[in-house]
Amino acid sequence: MTRDEVLQLKVIVVAGGWSSEHDISMQSGEACQAALTAAGFKGVDLVDVAEPDFIQRLLAGNYDVVFVAMHGSYGEDGCIQGLLETLHIPYTFSGVLGSALACEKTVAKILYADAGIPTPKGVTLAATDEVTNERLDQIVDELGLPLFVKPVSNGSSFGVTSVAEETQLKKAIADAAALDSEILIEERIMGTEITVPVIGNDDPQALPIVEIVTGADYYDLKVKYEPASMHHVVPARLEAGVYARAQKLAIKAHKALHCLGASRSDFIVKDDGTPVILETNTIPGMTERSLLPDSARHGGIEFPELCTRFIEFALEAHGKGER
Repeated sequence: MTRDEVLQLKVIVVAGGWSSEHDISMQSGEACQAALTAAGFKGVDLVDVAEPDFIQRLLAGNYDVVFVAMHGSYGEDGCIQGLLETLHIPYTFSGVLGSALACEKTVAKILYADAGIPTPKGVTLAATDEVTNERLDQIVDELGLPLFVKPVSNGSSFGVTSVAEETQLKKAIADAAALDSEILIEERIMGTEITVPVIGNDDPQALPIVEIVTGADYYDLKVKYEPASMHHVVPARLEAGVYARAQKLAIKAHKALHCLGASRSDFIVKDDGTPVILETNTIPGMTERSLLPDSARHGGIEFPELCTRFIEFALEAHGKGER
């Protein structure tokens, strides 16, 4: 399909939903709608999937492709992807399998290790587990301090706590348990925080690495949605060999998790130059100030072009079904 033919397709952007990331997702959806319109698509629609008539609107619109801008539960975990597969409508980004694998951090860690990608040491708890003082002691003995406590499948740093003292650990676990059925506790890796966007399907390419400079304890929710110029250094200030290694590992993660279209893997680069992966996002933030669009812009891909490429990747990956 030529670019001119792609621009004639009828597109709907799906965003929002029921997760804690609803508002951020709507911001991504609005930005993607505007970018696709600027690229030349005609009459791009936007819908919040939490609206009662979402399914009716999706079916009645006879859309050629769905641009998925949902973050968190129902968007990045394979749920919306399963619906769209059932309806035989092509959609952007990873499929059911890739979405589910990347969303479940404990499963992703296993696949990272199998692919030779360094990961932090970690412990997983069920939200229903009794956390005794003895268990807290065991966790600290195994992982040391400081620690990070996070929900297994949440995003945008919701429910993430940096723990410096054992006395803070029990509350941090309870906070994460309020948001998910499983909690991941990991050693805190010290070093330079970077993120590596990757785009493409069978032959994915790494975009310029973004170094994240916060001035805060970590890249928390508040910092993530401040202007990019305050916290992003592109390209990251890494030695050439380390830079290339991080890009290679991000592509490995993209493939290991069966990602499609785009992914963004977050790393800490240790003082010895080892990139240690933290997580992979299959639907990263998609506003102009977000990390992936900022990286693409530094790589010569403006936001409207980037969103158009995502549509093309979607047709390549998911466009074989017939409605």
